[in-house]
This record gives sequence, structure tokens and C-alpha cells, in this order.
Amino acid sequence: MRLAALVSGGKDSALALNRALQKGHQITFLVSLVPKRKDSWMFHFPNIHLTEMFAETAEIQLVKRETTGIKEEELEDLRLALETLDVEGVVSGAIASQYQKERIEGVCKKLNLRSFTPLWHQDPIKLLEELLRLKFEVVFTGVSAYGFTEQWLGRQMSAETIRALMDLQSKHQISPVGEGGEYETLVLDAPFFKKRIRLVETEIVWEKQSGYLQVTKALLVEKQTRQNSSQ
Repeated sequence: MRLAALVSGGKDSALALNRALQKGHQITFLVSLVPKRKDSWMFHFPNIHLTEMFAETAEIQLVKRETTGIKEEELEDLRLALETLDVEGVVSGAIASQYQKERIEGVCKKLNLRSFTPLWHQDPIKLLEELLRLKFEVVFTGVSAYGFTEQWLGRQMSAETIRALMDLQSKHQISPVGEGGEYETLVLDAPFFKKRIRLVETEIVWEKQSGYLQVTKALLVEKQTRQNSSQ
């Protein structure tokens, strides 16, 4: 089936895209909504500009559209981004957010498209472990929940990191996959990437109890240059 994949550059949309490819679907477009404000209800904010590099290394055409970041207006922006695409459905990385899932389904229904959410209601820890097993390279680019510190920014997803997330879940009731907006991520390498993304220059922006890692320079490099990470 010809699908468009909603991508943010983060782990959930990338894993959902990978699941769709594994099922034999043809991903003909990547769709990226670029919020004008940081507190978008629906869409990822940190380093959304890197979806261009994500699309280049995945070798899939990118469709970008700005969105206001204002609740219901975002849905109209999504509809406008999808309505001209020659696809049969849309794949997204929703895991537990009923708000996100229902609104994407609503847009798809208006356009007579099928909505695929391959990660929906799956075990959060198993999803994180799947990322490691498939050799995704994922870094934390935003944190905004009690228990997270500035040191999480730029940290790589690993077995040790998953244990730390489980500890935060136990102590502070966070979602270990960040489904409540507790953290944001950036995928630097994935099974469907031809090259990996290397971060060259970054800047940490920290305000009170939250912050994000702003990537100011990144390059696509051959995969063999990747340093082995401890897991």
C-alpha cells in the first residue's frame, strides 16, 4: 500500500515508519509539520529542521508545511499537507495519546485515507528495546518533566538509559517513551537510512526545569564512521 509517513525526526515516527516498511508498504512521502511555537499540541518542535536530512538519507520525498501550533488549526494544516498526495494511507507513531490518534484518524477519514498506528498501545519498554535491537541511534533533544536534568540532553538511548527511564517512571510516574511530552528525541541512524546523521555543533537551551538541545550544524556521513556506543 502507498503510504505517507508523518515524521518529526524522533524515535516514535521513525520506528513506525520502519514497521510499515517491514510489512511491505511503500512509503512514498514523508510529511513534516513545522510548528511556529514550541508548545504545539500535536507536533514535535526541537530540531524539526533536520527532517530534511532525515528524508535525504532515507531517500523518500519530504513534504513540509508550517503549522500554527494552535490546537484545532493544526489539524487543518495536516489536512492541507496530505490532500494533494497520491497515497492510500498515513502511518504515524502514536503510542498512547488518544488525542493524537483520534485527530489523525479524523483527518484521514475526511480524505478517505487509512490511518496506520503500528506502535499503538504496545509495551513502552519493549519499544525502546526494539530500537536498540534494530540498531537505531537515538539521542535526547528535549526534556520537560520532573526528574530529568540538563545532563539528559545529548544522551544516547542505551540499555542503561532505558533502566534510568524505568527508574523515573517508578519515582515520578513519567511515560518511559515520553508519550506525555516528558522528552523528545532525534534519530541519527535507522535501518532505512543510507547514511547516518552526525551532530557537529549543538547548543543547550535550559530554562528552570526544562530545556532542549539545539542542533546548529549536522552532516550526513557514511555509516562505518559510527562509533560503537555502550549499551
